[in-house]
Amino acid sequence: MSENQSKVNPDLAMERAKCNFNITEVTHIIDGGENVTLQRKKFEDAALNDGASKDRIGEEHMSPKEKYENAIRKSCIYANIVKNDLANMTALESFGLNSPILRRTADAFFKEVSPFLLHLGMFVPTLMGQCTQEQQAYWLPRALDMQIIGTYAQTELGHGTFIRGLETTATYDPETEQFVMNSPTLTSYKWWAGGLAKTVNYCIVVAQLYTKGVCHGTHPFIVQIRDEETHMPLPGIKVGDIGPKLGFNTADNGFLGFENYRIPRENMMMKNAQVLKDGTYVKVARHGKATYGTMVFVRVILVNEAAFNLAKACTIAVRYSAIRRQCSPNPEGSELQVLDYTTQQHKLFICIATAHALQLNSIWLWKTFSDTLAAIKEGNVDTLPELHALSSCLKALSTADAASLIEQCRHACGGHGYMMSSGLPYLYAFVTATRTYEGDYTVLLLQTARFLVKAYEQVEAGKPLTPTVSYLSHAFTGKKLPWDSSPDGIIRSFQALAAGKLSSAVKSLRRRLESGLSHEQAWELSTIQLISAAEAHCRAVMSQTYKNEIVRLTENSSPNVKKVMQQLSTLYLYYWALERIGDLLLFTSISEDDIVVLRLRYEELLKEIRPNAVGLVDAFDLRDELLHSALGSYDGNVYERLMAEALKSPLNAEPVNQTFNTYLKPMMKGKL
Repeated sequence: MSENQSKVNPDLAMERAKCNFNITEVTHIIDGGENVTLQRKKFEDAALNDGASKDRIGEEHMSPKEKYENAIRKSCIYANIVKNDLANMTALESFGLNSPILRRTADAFFKEVSPFLLHLGMFVPTLMGQCTQEQQAYWLPRALDMQIIGTYAQTELGHGTFIRGLETTATYDPETEQFVMNSPTLTSYKWWAGGLAKTVNYCIVVAQLYTKGVCHGTHPFIVQIRDEETHMPLPGIKVGDIGPKLGFNTADNGFLGFENYRIPRENMMMKNAQVLKDGTYVKVARHGKATYGTMVFVRVILVNEAAFNLAKACTIAVRYSAIRRQCSPNPEGSELQVLDYTTQQHKLFICIATAHALQLNSIWLWKTFSDTLAAIKEGNVDTLPELHALSSCLKALSTADAASLIEQCRHACGGHGYMMSSGLPYLYAFVTATRTYEGDYTVLLLQTARFLVKAYEQVEAGKPLTPTVSYLSHAFTGKKLPWDSSPDGIIRSFQALAAGKLSSAVKSLRRRLESGLSHEQAWELSTIQLISAAEAHCRAVMSQTYKNEIVRLTENSSPNVKKVMQQLSTLYLYYWALERIGDLLLFTSISEDDIVVLRLRYEELLKEIRPNAVGLVDAFDLRDELLHSALGSYDGNVYERLMAEALKSPLNAEPVNQTFNTYLKPMMKGKL
């Protein structure tokens, strides 16, 4: 750490002194290796040491217009840092689009988000995934050098997850070799795209393709919406801002409508489907499945995003809990650190464990995604359904868990956690949005459920199963699984729970089909059970992956590092076993005595982790610039920082506000 150790709060210094493991060693595990940590620190120093990320006036004191303008200013500063400084550093290109390097440094510039977020997050990846080589040769250099700025416009005012229901049309005119874009209804207006309102001049628009009088479904198009010199909206374009949101208020989320707006035929993204000059529609083999792979990219990234933002919240809440003192067991004694209370440990240590679980699952999922992309290039799309099911449920559960636990971290910080200067409201507002966008929680779990029902049918038919559902082949014995409280035993119990719920859901579905209902009706009436089965399956996958990855990654670690990392992974299993006691009673032989023992072990584990709590969050190695928190700074000078932030309020600029003479005094004197 670069912070001045002499200025550290005594309670925080005491906590660090009793940490019994090598913090740097854990940081290397989280980062993915010592070399990655060294490169990350190098990039962070280059981007952040000159103070360009800091605001003289906090965003929370700005008007909506000022927030946006400040975010554009800082986005351009950061873009120049990336192009002029970071881009020249060795090995930056080796980290890939899923790299946390750029995200970590970018987060220091924005308490909320950059208006450029979807340019690199969606616009560029879609160009890479949906364009032909010729199209990429033209568009990618311009996008990567930010000669143009783009976003991704799919969601409409009236349709989100149901992509087939999108109403925007792109009708091919063979005489001019152009597509005519139209928004035929109010509900067909594009809605939500980040950067759309004022920032971008291009966007990828998903529209219903019509040619020769036939609709061929939704396809992506590259659409210029503003003049490259004047930035004025082009004729036929209706574009604007959608207004204030719960979060993301530094990004100009926008609406977009078309009125007979024409684009060249070549602006259809033609890697997977083409429209020839005469209007003939040509679809490449397995077009639907090929586009599948590109769709899951953002969901894979969002699992990592959830882990990173939860790590921030953990760091803030644990450090503050070590400093905050409250109540005393006896009138003569000093107040206890809040972190000494078992209830506080219960709130926070699962957050640390979950941040690790999500991080390791995201790395594992990225490898699965990369392997699938490699297989697709060889013409093999057999693993896509499993990848889609995995990315769907992991995105759903990781964002839901992170949002819930970040809010739990805020609760753990009491009233001060409600302050914007704590940083926690920003984190919650950001992550709770991810639960919905790029696939709603419920819809994604139902997509996973479809995969699970097919896997159930494969078991019945005696067919082989893909790895993540292989446990189903030995799960339907008709007997309760014998309870085993070891980590592996708990994972098997989670698998038995998932299999049992899936079996119940399938049987319910079939009973409804036998009663004469259509498949759609039977499915709809069974969705509560199907979602529950998908959740249980995902929790089993996450738990097994977390446990296995910890064992693998700590194989050569020092004894104390190995011990504390395994304590966290075991805590995660105990926590979720206790959260799902009702289900375990249904599908395993767990008894009341077993539950009592499990609770005691969980509480003992909290006490064992307690001395290392601050060390564990320090191992996330999050600079103060990334946390944006008066409560979570490395030096722990909470109250001084809270007061300093309070004094920045414009209301403190004058001793008497003008409303006193205008309203208050006349009202009090009875003269209003």
